[in-house]
Amino acid sequence: MYLLYGLLLWIAAPLVAIYLAIRSLRSPGYYRTLPERFGWLGAAPRGGMWLHAISVGEVISAVGLIRRWKADYPNMPVCVSVGTLAGRKLADERLKGIADAVFYAPLDFGWIVRRFVRALRPRLVVVMETEIWPNLWRESKRAGAGLVVVNGRISDKAFPKYRRLRPFFRAVLRRPDRLLVQTDLYRDRYLALGAPADRIEVAGNLKYDFRPGSPSAAVEQFVDRTGAAEIWIAASTMPPAAADDPDEDVVVADVFESLAAEHPRLLLLLAPRRPERFETAASLFAERGIRTVRRSQLTATAKLELPGCLLLDSIGELSGLFALADVVFMGGTLVDRGGHNLLEPAYFGKPVISGPNLQNFPEIAADFRQAGALKEVRSTNELAEAVDKLLVDASLRAAFGERSRKLAGKRTGATERVVAALGQVHETVWPRAVHGPLATVALTPLSWLWRAGTAIDRRLHKPKRLPRPVIAIGGVAMGGVGKTPFAVEVARMLREMGRKPAFLTRGYGRDNPSVILTVPPGANVSATQTGDEALILLRSGLGPVGIGSDRHGAGERLLAEYDCDALVLDDAFQHWALARDVNIVLLDTLDPFGGGGVFPKGRLREPLSALGRADAIVLARAEPGGTYAGAIAQIRRWNNDAPIFRAQLVETEWVDGSTGLTGQPAGEVVAFCGLGNPESFWRSLRRLGVKTVVQHTFPDHHRYTVEELDEMGQISPHLVTTEKDWLNLPPEAAGRHRIWWLRIQLKIDGDPPFSPWLGKRLRLL
Repeated sequence: MYLLYGLLLWIAAPLVAIYLAIRSLRSPGYYRTLPERFGWLGAAPRGGMWLHAISVGEVISAVGLIRRWKADYPNMPVCVSVGTLAGRKLADERLKGIADAVFYAPLDFGWIVRRFVRALRPRLVVVMETEIWPNLWRESKRAGAGLVVVNGRISDKAFPKYRRLRPFFRAVLRRPDRLLVQTDLYRDRYLALGAPADRIEVAGNLKYDFRPGSPSAAVEQFVDRTGAAEIWIAASTMPPAAADDPDEDVVVADVFESLAAEHPRLLLLLAPRRPERFETAASLFAERGIRTVRRSQLTATAKLELPGCLLLDSIGELSGLFALADVVFMGGTLVDRGGHNLLEPAYFGKPVISGPNLQNFPEIAADFRQAGALKEVRSTNELAEAVDKLLVDASLRAAFGERSRKLAGKRTGATERVVAALGQVHETVWPRAVHGPLATVALTPLSWLWRAGTAIDRRLHKPKRLPRPVIAIGGVAMGGVGKTPFAVEVARMLREMGRKPAFLTRGYGRDNPSVILTVPPGANVSATQTGDEALILLRSGLGPVGIGSDRHGAGERLLAEYDCDALVLDDAFQHWALARDVNIVLLDTLDPFGGGGVFPKGRLREPLSALGRADAIVLARAEPGGTYAGAIAQIRRWNNDAPIFRAQLVETEWVDGSTGLTGQPAGEVVAFCGLGNPESFWRSLRRLGVKTVVQHTFPDHHRYTVEELDEMGQISPHLVTTEKDWLNLPPEAAGRHRIWWLRIQLKIDGDPPFSPWLGKRLRLL
């Protein structure tokens, strides 16, 4: 039975995806967005929130949510995907400086969505309001991301269709971690479709937290020049949805003509909902002989003889202009479109007129009706009568407007509840590697071979012990996690304890890897002799460094040549040939478990059971206030005794490579790095407010050429990089370009504090 059910689900998912894709193709300009929809993302940041806001209204609702989220998680990137040209334009305007990337939503096919998920590696996927995307939801959960539906609703029109497909939707609706819906009605509808009751929460409507922008200065000045005594806004007008529906632009034109004689200083602001309707509305008003000025053609000296119309053929400007209105008609309500948000004009205390079709906002509409804050009409004549009455009677306008204003502030707080829920989900998830079916089949046996090879390698090496305690710092996953900076911090603590530390490292990337080399602290050597990581240890000045693939031999030479009583072993959790007295394992909070698979299925060097060997575990690159409950729960499956510490990256200063002086890079810069995890550096730049023209990623331990630097220098005269990359630059680099490198430190938190814990461990040896 379950096999048959699963087979039906796999057949149904692509069919639903095809239907959604075909429906999306009706959107004007859709084909211009296809490169992005097939996976082109440019330099979108990884490891953050991916917010899916298809419509213009969803983008508007998302603005306040993203602002509030950024207040709690300022270092977490937010990427926003949209579904229409209008939504993209609005997102580019409203989310500038807030969102880290804006792009078009991918077609909901598994292989396309998978490309996006791999590129973004999102920690959270947030889907706004109504849309159900089966493949996006599935691939997000396969990638280990938290999946949350925000401001969820199912309209009267959509609910019967969804209910007929209940067996399919029941499976899909079990994927989200949380379903944050607007009202009890929508909660009941999600339950009826099979969503788990324990994942649904009535969080309220984000639209109640609406905060509009200010009126456009250009429009405000134009309105002043007209000398208008009365301003009527016809907002978000729509074409017919059914055979017996009127065209709302035609209705508005009819009403305007009937009012013009009695209101000679009347100014109409007409805002069609869809951009493709701008030309249609302009032609209609021209044919009627109604004097009209288009917003897109507005100049500093433009005038309009009244009565007349300003056609708002712009996106994202309307909400602020409600402040200028005397009366507002909300479109999409005389036609069977479900209506638009009444709260935007209500925020300014404006009387609102609408048709009967407010199915998209049933709770808001019910509140307005109950409070007597909404005038509903059903025909052109009724609309003309209502507008005329409100324009004539100032006291009536004021009474309607005051009731509207009170309603606009009645149910605020949804944003706070949503952010709290997102934070809870964010703390319980971690990324996993995502592969297609064929790749999974191919990589699984290779992963088994890697595990077998690691086990054999461990058995073949009998650990040799040195006469001084060895503190090993390493990881279970491939890639950068900040092991070398952590080794420096451990050596600093040892010095504070009165000990004489030394470093042991393999010296990856040096010219003579087979030669054992011992170097005194602060020695003037190059990265080609020692390797970049070993050179960072030397530059710390905290102790001598022994370099060699034979770490035991290098340790013996160190102890023979220098007076040291503790050895810090860098990047060697899997170095079986040397016995370790203290094993410290670092896990990167951006991807703590290496994609959840042993190489090549993931980036794990060993299965997670290897965490059982750790004496301490450090969550590296931790964010202030993060609990990392999900990661800690996973760690405790394999090691229930080791203390867990958090290491925060602290950017201390920029160093001018040419002079060695500290300062600040000027203007827009070119950023480049060759790190195991470049996202760490990009996050530092965002945190510091550094504006980058281009971000270049090179392979880990990359040795740069003059030609590469010259190419980047042509883009900007100011280049920024990391200390590790600075050490890999050619000697002549400082004389050719202005290059800044970032000095960092680590702050280690935990209970007990890390330094006393380490001192106690060493005393027990």
